[in-house]
Amino acid sequence: MPRQVDHQQRREHIGDAVLHLIATRGLEAASLRNVAAQAQVSMGAVQHYFTTKQDMIAFALKYNYERSTRRIPKLIADAPGPLATRDALRIVLIDLLCLYGESREGARLAAAILAGAMVDDQIAETARTAYHGVFGFLTQQLSAANQRGELEPGTEPEHAALYLHAVVEGLRWPTLLGVTTADEATAVLDEHLNSLFA
Repeated sequence: MPRQVDHQQRREHIGDAVLHLIATRGLEAASLRNVAAQAQVSMGAVQHYFTTKQDMIAFALKYNYERSTRRIPKLIADAPGPLATRDALRIVLIDLLCLYGESREGARLAAAILAGAMVDDQIAETARTAYHGVFGFLTQQLSAANQRGELEPGTEPEHAALYLHAVVEGLRWPTLLGVTTADEATAVLDEHLNSLFA
């Protein structure tokens, strides 16, 4: 009997190849031929899942987000003892800083896509969707914390989320470039969180 293909597994395997190429060589490297070579599959297999380069870029962002939604809950579950809201949020934000491993590759992907978004409206729309997702998550978390009385009195959650997002974005790129150390970035993040939480 012919071996059945696990389409989700194959799609993720090809997705890993797309992420790796964009993260290491930029958006221009995400061609059907290069992706097929990186994933060690036929071009037909790649075309089965992605008909255009835009499809690959959109999937790369979505797949990178899905990887983080699997990674972050595990990081929180592995933390010792019950976590306060601030500490759980800190784990998420440290991951967004992209200091280590898989999240670091994700940041290189984001940098390449952000560069492409400056000159391509479709890529820009994909990038905006990703930004809105992160900002929405932070607003939701801070709103819930505020309702529980965990934030400093007078804190407006949406403004605080915008500020917090700006802090993380401002720290990520100099840290990736080696201008700021991981310890320095973490210290700045902790200082800002301390100013938010009562």
